[in-house]
Amino acid sequence: MRRTERHFVEEGPNALRQIYKTVSPWKGVKNFIFIQIARYCPILEMKNWIYRRILHMKVGRDTAFGLMVMVDVFFPEKITIGRNTVIGYNTTILAHEYLIREYRLGEVVIGDEVMIGANTTILPGVTIGDGAVVAAGSVVHRDVEAGTFVGGNPLRVIERKSP
Repeated sequence: MRRTERHFVEEGPNALRQIYKTVSPWKGVKNFIFIQIARYCPILEMKNWIYRRILHMKVGRDTAFGLMVMVDVFFPEKITIGRNTVIGYNTTILAHEYLIREYRLGEVVIGDEVMIGANTTILPGVTIGDGAVVAAGSVVHRDVEAGTFVGGNPLRVIERKSP
């Protein structure tokens, strides 16, 4: 089960159409610009600087983001990534989801020495434990235990490492 805060919207259009009641449009614009710079930037330390200093993400030492990684535009500060982790090409990390009559916010915690394969989507409210491996193209919709190799959609355990 993902850990998300649920916020209900009773009146008016769907929750996404009311996003700027939740978050400043200027925050969204600023974050979008810097996320786009980081997505295309080949310099790993510059990416991490943007994520830490401008987007207020918690990013551990020696973590590497592949080209085109897309972090949450509206709530990047809800993302924590441990040390020496690799986030593969074109991965999306979301800390929010807007539905018709509600929106949900959730912390995303990715541990130390985690390998996230290319084109993976990580949904809000999940924790990926230390040393886990997520296969390319997966949708992470639930927690992943430390040292576990998972993959697919729906996500399933492929292998567990011995402690």
